[in-house]
Amino acid sequence: MLKGISPLISPALLEVLARMGHGDEIILADAHFPGETFNPRVLRADGLRIPALLEAILPLFELDAYVPNPLAMMAAVPGDRLDPAVEESYLAAIHKTNPKVPPIERIERFAFYERAKSAFAVVMTGETAKYGNIILKKGVTPC
Repeated sequence: MLKGISPLISPALLEVLARMGHGDEIILADAHFPGETFNPRVLRADGLRIPALLEAILPLFELDAYVPNPLAMMAAVPGDRLDPAVEESYLAAIHKTNPKVPPIERIERFAFYERAKSAFAVVMTGETAKYGNIILKKGVTPC
């Protein structure tokens, strides 16, 4: 056990976060996301909701300050509607460590899948919210 690190962060996730470089992306995926289809590096965080995982990760993880949108979520497919409570719950967790983060970018479903292919890793969570996937772009840790 390590001091100051949330017990929600597995040793495998801690290793991945440490190995990522600036500009690398990690996806916190909902339980329905086809992670294994798009990325060879898939970690399991079954039973964990994404807001709790965001609260655990973001004290350790600098978001990229050199891009307009270091956070991205999937846009609704035409005919579907987003539940604003999902993004609100994510932002509540994010703002605890990043109160001035730019708005979350919404990207089309297949564009999201393309980004998943080049992401450093995909974390499969127990999140069941529709359109609950989020991309985090890692930045440079300040000195």
